Amino acid sequence: MKYMQLYVHIPFCVKKCSYCDFLSFSCDERTQIEYADALIREIQFYGPQCREYVVNTIYIGGGTPSWLNEDKMVEIMNTIYENFQVLEDAEISMECNPGTVTASKLRKYRMAGINRLSIGLQSADNEELKILGRIHTFEQFVKTYELAKEAGFANINVDLISGIPYQTTEKFLKTLQKVVWLKPNHISAYSLIIEKGTPFYETYKFDAVRQEAGMPTEVLPNEDEVYRIYKLTQDYLARAGYQQYEISNFAQPGFECEHNIGYWTRRNYLGLGLGAASLIENVRYTNTTDLYEYIDGSKNISAKMFEQEENCGATQARGTNLNVYAGIVSRKAQMEEFMFLGLRMNEGVTRDRFLREFGIPIDGIYRDVLERMKEEDLLSVENGQIRLTDRGMDLGNYVMSQFLIEE
Repeated sequence: MKYMQLYVHIPFCVKKCSYCDFLSFSCDERTQIEYADALIREIQFYGPQCREYVVNTIYIGGGTPSWLNEDKMVEIMNTIYENFQVLEDAEISMECNPGTVTASKLRKYRMAGINRLSIGLQSADNEELKILGRIHTFEQFVKTYELAKEAGFANINVDLISGIPYQTTEKFLKTLQKVVWLKPNHISAYSLIIEKGTPFYETYKFDAVRQEAGMPTEVLPNEDEVYRIYKLTQDYLARAGYQQYEISNFAQPGFECEHNIGYWTRRNYLGLGLGAASLIENVRYTNTTDLYEYIDGSKNISAKMFEQEENCGATQARGTNLNVYAGIVSRKAQMEEFMFLGLRMNEGVTRDRFLREFGIPIDGIYRDVLERMKEEDLLSVENGQIRLTDRGMDLGNYVMSQFLIEE
């Protein structure tokens, strides 16, 4: 039996947050309905081509999926069930934001098979929420959380962001305390990155450079404060019963996000919707990010061949007119991804799995890197398992960059 994950992109938001560089935007309800219909056509196109796969996880992300008309969301879910083989106990997640759901909406989501919610809180401090450009307050988040529990959701994630302008370790501790008191099953805690093209970049770009260089900052937490916040997050959530299973993700036992684990272990996944990416049998696809091109293209989806240069020779990958890219992932890139995605997880990677995937012992490719990283106390290499040490996790980006293979 071959498994596949589905990602469904809903790009609409009430208002785009100041720090966000995701493919998301606000638009009128008519356009949202046209987009949902286009998404349904894409699902109907791919379903018959994926009969050999069983879908074990579905993730509906955005944007703010809960901003879409709930009846259209139910129609999207029904179309997936009609066109794909979905595992009976599949993990089906949907992102939502406080202030965009009602008790009726949540009940419809549950009836449609959605069994996991990811609620975007980001901070329990209302002043920090204003700085981020969020549309809700902490009190509205609590109401949304309570409605979700009442609707029968027994698997809820809460998203948090640290490193917000003017934030201190003490402020973030208060956010952690308020969230943990609610006992969500999963907490994702990300550190703010100032991304180009966002309002935050225009406002804080020079402070971000100072932060990265370890220099004193004006409004962003300095490098030492960012580190203290991260260690506080690890320690506080561990004491509260949350196991860290990935650099930014913490779960009560048994509530790890299977969909995200699939990304980190390079499982097959099909991305549906605007700008969505896919990885199927080591061929990578990317959909167009042009909304009207996507809607129009969905009305007559057809095959399209993509040329790529590989080891001084041309190869082809088969995609569709909805794709702007389709290409075969090289063996070199597969090995690199195996390492730096797998090492994001606390359990790391294993020698046995590397051998199964590539038919060669890991030492045949990475012996020198493994020995050097172990000597520097950045990697633990024991009983066939390779994972980041505590020090390695603190320097994760550096460690992972060492697994790039030179030509």
